[in-house]
Amino acid sequence: MQDEQQTIQTKQSSRQVTGWIRDFMISIAISAFIIIFLYQPVVVEGTSMLPRLEDQDRLFINKIAYRVGQIHRGDVVVFNYPRDPSKSYIKRVIALPGDTLEIRHGRVYVNGYMVPEPYVPARYRDERSLSQQMIDPGQYWVMGDHRSVSSDSRDFGAVDRKFIYGKAVLVFWPFDQLGVVH
Repeated sequence: MQDEQQTIQTKQSSRQVTGWIRDFMISIAISAFIIIFLYQPVVVEGTSMLPRLEDQDRLFINKIAYRVGQIHRGDVVVFNYPRDPSKSYIKRVIALPGDTLEIRHGRVYVNGYMVPEPYVPARYRDERSLSQQMIDPGQYWVMGDHRSVSSDSRDFGAVDRKFIYGKAVLVFWPFDQLGVVH
Protein backbone atom coordinates (compact mmCIF):
# COMPACT_ATOMS: atom_id res chain seq x y z
CA MET A 1 0.00 0.00 0.00
CA GLN A 2 2.74 2.41 0.98
CA ASP A 3 4.78 1.47 -2.14
CA GLU A 4 1.70 2.16 -4.27
CA GLN A 5 1.27 5.65 -2.72
CA GLN A 6 4.94 6.43 -3.25
CA THR A 7 4.67 5.32 -6.88
CA ILE A 8 1.60 7.54 -7.39
CA GLN A 9 3.35 10.50 -5.69
CA THR A 10 6.48 9.96 -7.79
CA LYS A 11 4.41 9.89 -11.01
CA GLN A 12 2.55 13.06 -9.95
CA SER A 13 5.83 14.82 -9.12
CA SER A 14 7.29 13.69 -12.42
CA ARG A 15 4.26 15.04 -14.32
CA GLN A 16 4.51 18.35 -12.46
CA VAL A 17 8.19 18.72 -13.32
CA THR A 18 7.57 17.71 -16.94
CA GLY A 19 4.68 20.20 -17.14
CA TRP A 20 6.79 22.94 -15.62
CA ILE A 21 9.66 22.25 -18.07
CA ARG A 22 7.22 22.22 -21.01
CA ASP A 23 5.67 25.53 -19.93
CA PHE A 24 9.10 27.06 -19.40
CA MET A 25 10.28 25.97 -22.87
CA ILE A 26 7.12 27.33 -24.50
CA SER A 27 7.62 30.64 -22.68
CA ILE A 28 11.22 30.85 -23.88
CA ALA A 29 10.19 30.03 -27.45
CA ILE A 30 7.47 32.70 -27.45
CA SER A 31 9.81 35.28 -25.89
CA ALA A 32 12.54 34.50 -28.43
CA PHE A 33 10.05 34.82 -31.29
CA ILE A 34 8.83 38.20 -30.02
CA ILE A 35 12.36 39.56 -29.49
CA ILE A 36 13.79 38.21 -32.75
CA PHE A 37 10.91 39.05 -35.07
CA LEU A 38 8.51 41.53 -33.46
CA TYR A 39 9.65 43.76 -30.59
CA GLN A 40 13.01 44.33 -29.00
CA PRO A 41 13.96 46.36 -25.95
CA VAL A 42 16.78 48.85 -26.53
CA VAL A 43 18.61 51.45 -24.44
CA VAL A 44 19.07 55.00 -25.70
CA GLU A 45 22.71 56.07 -25.48
CA GLY A 46 23.33 59.76 -25.77
CA THR A 47 21.33 62.97 -25.94
CA SER A 48 20.78 63.47 -29.67
CA MET A 49 17.03 62.75 -29.38
CA LEU A 50 16.27 65.14 -26.52
CA PRO A 51 13.79 66.26 -25.37
CA ARG A 52 11.64 63.14 -26.04
CA LEU A 53 14.27 60.44 -25.61
CA GLU A 54 16.85 60.82 -22.87
CA ASP A 55 20.15 59.07 -22.27
CA GLN A 56 19.54 55.60 -20.76
CA ASP A 57 15.80 55.53 -21.55
CA ARG A 58 14.57 52.03 -22.28
CA LEU A 59 12.16 51.56 -25.14
CA PHE A 60 10.64 48.93 -27.37
CA ILE A 61 11.24 48.97 -31.09
CA ASN A 62 8.93 47.33 -33.59
CA LYS A 63 11.11 45.12 -35.80
CA ILE A 64 8.35 43.98 -38.15
CA ALA A 65 6.95 47.44 -38.98
CA TYR A 66 9.29 47.94 -41.92
CA ARG A 67 9.24 44.35 -43.12
CA VAL A 68 5.55 44.72 -43.91
CA GLY A 69 5.14 48.50 -44.12
CA GLN A 70 6.77 51.67 -45.31
CA ILE A 71 9.11 54.08 -43.57
CA HIS A 72 7.46 57.47 -43.20
CA ARG A 73 8.80 60.96 -42.76
CA GLY A 74 8.81 61.70 -39.02
CA ASP A 75 9.29 58.08 -37.90
CA VAL A 76 11.88 57.57 -35.17
CA VAL A 77 14.00 54.67 -36.40
CA VAL A 78 16.79 52.48 -35.10
CA PHE A 79 19.52 51.55 -37.58
CA ASN A 80 23.03 50.23 -37.83
CA TYR A 81 25.47 53.11 -38.07
CA PRO A 82 26.68 53.11 -41.70
CA ARG A 83 30.35 53.64 -40.75
CA ASP A 84 30.33 50.89 -38.11
CA PRO A 85 27.37 48.48 -38.43
CA SER A 86 28.14 46.99 -35.01
CA LYS A 87 26.74 50.23 -33.49
CA SER A 88 23.08 51.25 -33.48
CA TYR A 89 21.75 54.79 -33.74
CA ILE A 90 18.28 56.22 -33.17
CA LYS A 91 17.16 59.23 -35.23
CA ARG A 92 14.11 60.76 -36.90
CA VAL A 93 13.44 60.27 -40.64
CA ILE A 94 13.42 63.69 -42.30
CA ALA A 95 13.49 62.89 -46.03
CA LEU A 96 12.55 59.85 -48.10
CA PRO A 97 13.99 58.41 -51.33
CA GLY A 98 13.43 60.83 -54.21
CA ASP A 99 12.90 63.87 -51.95
CA THR A 100 14.97 67.01 -52.37
CA LEU A 101 16.42 68.28 -49.13
CA GLU A 102 18.00 71.58 -48.19
CA ILE A 103 18.92 73.05 -44.82
CA ARG A 104 19.12 76.84 -44.51
CA HIS A 105 20.43 78.19 -41.19
CA GLY A 106 19.05 75.17 -39.35
CA ARG A 107 15.65 75.21 -41.08
CA VAL A 108 14.89 72.01 -43.01
CA TYR A 109 13.22 72.16 -46.42
CA VAL A 110 11.91 69.03 -48.14
CA ASN A 111 10.68 69.30 -51.72
CA GLY A 112 10.80 73.09 -51.39
CA TYR A 113 8.65 73.33 -48.25
CA MET A 114 9.90 74.13 -44.79
CA VAL A 115 9.30 71.12 -42.53
CA PRO A 116 7.43 72.03 -39.33
CA GLU A 117 9.45 70.50 -36.50
CA PRO A 118 7.63 70.90 -33.18
CA TYR A 119 9.83 68.13 -31.75
CA VAL A 120 12.91 70.40 -32.01
CA PRO A 121 12.77 73.09 -29.29
CA ALA A 122 14.45 76.39 -30.11
CA ARG A 123 17.29 75.76 -27.63
CA TYR A 124 18.20 72.53 -29.49
CA ARG A 125 18.39 74.07 -32.97
CA ASP A 126 21.60 74.96 -34.73
CA GLU A 127 22.48 77.20 -37.65
CA ARG A 128 24.07 74.67 -39.96
CA SER A 129 23.20 74.84 -43.65
CA LEU A 130 23.36 72.23 -46.38
CA SER A 131 22.95 72.84 -50.09
CA GLN A 132 20.07 71.23 -51.91
CA GLN A 133 20.43 67.53 -52.72
CA MET A 134 18.22 64.71 -53.86
CA ILE A 135 17.89 61.62 -51.67
CA ASP A 136 18.85 58.53 -53.69
CA PRO A 137 16.54 55.53 -54.11
CA GLY A 138 16.71 53.24 -51.08
CA GLN A 139 18.18 56.02 -48.89
CA TYR A 140 16.71 57.95 -45.95
CA TRP A 141 17.85 61.24 -44.44
CA VAL A 142 17.83 61.05 -40.63
CA MET A 143 18.49 63.67 -37.98
CA GLY A 144 18.47 63.86 -34.21
CA ASP A 145 15.99 66.17 -32.50
CA HIS A 146 18.80 67.83 -30.50
CA ARG A 147 20.36 69.31 -33.62
CA SER A 148 23.25 71.07 -31.94
CA VAL A 149 24.78 67.80 -30.64
CA SER A 150 23.48 65.16 -33.06
CA SER A 151 25.72 63.10 -35.30
CA ASP A 152 23.32 62.34 -38.13
CA SER A 153 22.93 62.39 -41.92
CA ARG A 154 24.49 65.83 -42.00
CA ASP A 155 27.71 64.08 -40.94
CA PHE A 156 27.51 60.57 -42.41
CA GLY A 157 25.03 61.00 -45.27
CA ALA A 158 21.74 59.31 -46.00
CA VAL A 159 21.15 55.87 -44.49
CA ASP A 160 20.60 52.87 -46.74
CA ARG A 161 17.30 51.06 -46.19
CA LYS A 162 19.12 47.81 -45.38
CA PHE A 163 20.55 49.40 -42.20
CA ILE A 164 17.16 50.42 -40.75
CA TYR A 165 15.82 47.59 -38.59
CA GLY A 166 13.21 49.04 -36.26
CA LYS A 167 10.73 51.74 -35.42
CA ALA A 168 10.78 53.24 -31.92
CA VAL A 169 7.37 52.57 -30.38
CA LEU A 170 7.19 52.88 -26.61
CA VAL A 171 9.37 54.19 -23.78
CA PHE A 172 8.91 51.86 -20.82
CA TRP A 173 11.62 53.08 -18.44
CA PRO A 174 11.99 55.26 -16.51
CA PHE A 175 8.35 54.91 -15.63
CA ASP A 176 7.75 58.68 -15.50
CA GLN A 177 8.75 58.79 -19.19
CA LEU A 178 6.32 55.99 -20.14
CA GLY A 179 4.68 56.74 -23.44
CA VAL A 180 4.46 56.33 -27.18
CA VAL A 181 7.36 57.71 -29.24
CA HIS A 182 6.23 60.43 -31.68
